[in-house]
Amino acid sequence: MEPETYQHPKQPHPEKPLVVYPTEGKRILDPCCGSRMFWFDRENPRVLFTDNRRETHILPDKSSTGGSRSLVVDPDMLADFTDLPFLDSEFAMVVFDPPHLIRNGRKGWLAKKYGKLGEDWREDIRKGFAECFRVLKPEGTLIFKWNEHEVPVSQILALTNESPLFGNRCGKTAKSHWIVFMKPAA
Repeated sequence: MEPETYQHPKQPHPEKPLVVYPTEGKRILDPCCGSRMFWFDRENPRVLFTDNRRETHILPDKSSTGGSRSLVVDPDMLADFTDLPFLDSEFAMVVFDPPHLIRNGRKGWLAKKYGKLGEDWREDIRKGFAECFRVLKPEGTLIFKWNEHEVPVSQILALTNESPLFGNRCGKTAKSHWIVFMKPAA
């Protein structure tokens, strides 16, 4: 994908046009795709998979032949979920599954698998929610996934002004949450 420049009407620095990427008919955005673990079709043509990293790791896995397996993070394009390079109201659905670890070391297998938040994680998540809602079409659906292993979901939901419609807890310890929002009409 080749970037284009765009002059946003609310752009804080009009002398510096935004660089945006065409979405080529993609209707769904996954801005923190990682290794696309929960997708049934990891090459779904309707989805634009982005992440801020492109990397491959060999992880120990006793259940795999040879005792290890590959973890591949290979997004369609590199992008920062706090500053998405897309126009407003571009996607019908956004699946927002940001990193949820703040204390795990960068070299640990959990950080490799899920990514890791920085020191200013609250501001990053706040910006991430704002960006996901910005690129979502009016009345579009945002599906948010969070694991509260380190940070309770209540603290995370306080970082957006939008109200969720419904959600579900899952996982062995019921610490993973799937929460659904709908962007208000324009």
